[in-house]
Amino acid sequence: MTFDDLRVFVAVCRAGSLSAVARDLTCTQSAVSQHVKRLEKELGVSLLERHARGVVPTAAGRVLRAAAAEGIGGIDLAVRRLREQARGDGGTVRITTGATTVRHFMAEAVVDFRGRYPRVSLEFQTVSSSSGCFDALAAADLDLAWITLGEPVRGIEQRPVVALPWVLAVRADDPLADRPRVDPADLAGGQLITPPVNSTSRAQLDAHLDELGVVLPTGTSVADWDTALLLAELGLGQAVVPALPGWRGRAPAGLRMVPVPELPPLSVGWAVRRWDALSPLARAFADTVAEHCAPLGPVPAQGSSLAARV
Repeated sequence: MTFDDLRVFVAVCRAGSLSAVARDLTCTQSAVSQHVKRLEKELGVSLLERHARGVVPTAAGRVLRAAAAEGIGGIDLAVRRLREQARGDGGTVRITTGATTVRHFMAEAVVDFRGRYPRVSLEFQTVSSSSGCFDALAAADLDLAWITLGEPVRGIEQRPVVALPWVLAVRADDPLADRPRVDPADLAGGQLITPPVNSTSRAQLDAHLDELGVVLPTGTSVADWDTALLLAELGLGQAVVPALPGWRGRAPAGLRMVPVPELPPLSVGWAVRRWDALSPLARAFADTVAEHCAPLGPVPAQGSSLAARV
């Protein structure tokens, strides 16, 4: 087997499609298939199952994917750092995150970091979920991922940075708009806009509500918090969202952000393969973001990095 065989196999597992990987690599689907077949021949096991909508890894394929993704990510990172050292340039910090993260959590930190390190490049890769961040972090040449913290993930270290209280975003003419707070039981009677069912934030929300005996009604789900507010403003329902930094002190036009204090805050922060293997530049960026998030709501201390302390 070759390094390229493993790289292509991991890409196929992530995409769930041979043709999609072929397009990304500007080669034929047959060429992609040959990489997988070479691995299957050498290992003597089937690695992929074909379905009408694409492919998924077999049990053996999942074992190989986990090991290969972790190894490829580490090797790519080491090669990049060695090349940067050889060139003597400022280097690059690569971050994977959701579509609105930079606006809500990193805008000031990016400007601050660029002022401190003008020769360093920042590259952002957008994904739609925390699980997507984990996959990208494990399989790609990335330093940091900004996520909603959840269950432990093999090969990934998670560090909290800020805790976000839950609020109910309602129109100004909504009966709940003038209330100082909303009880969880009030959520069961509305037309709600919530995080997607398969998201980390929704899983935590459902778990907390289940403890309180509250079941959310079927409604609209969106992964983008800004879109959730837009839908609430258009009258499609009440949005259950975390109070993002950009909204604090001023609700978006036409909306009221009513606290739901009985729900535990949502923790967000950094995920990396290994904190002790982070480059000094990546650690500096993580710490810069943490510095700017510190006034928003500290979380319990962990570890020695500032990104873990705020």
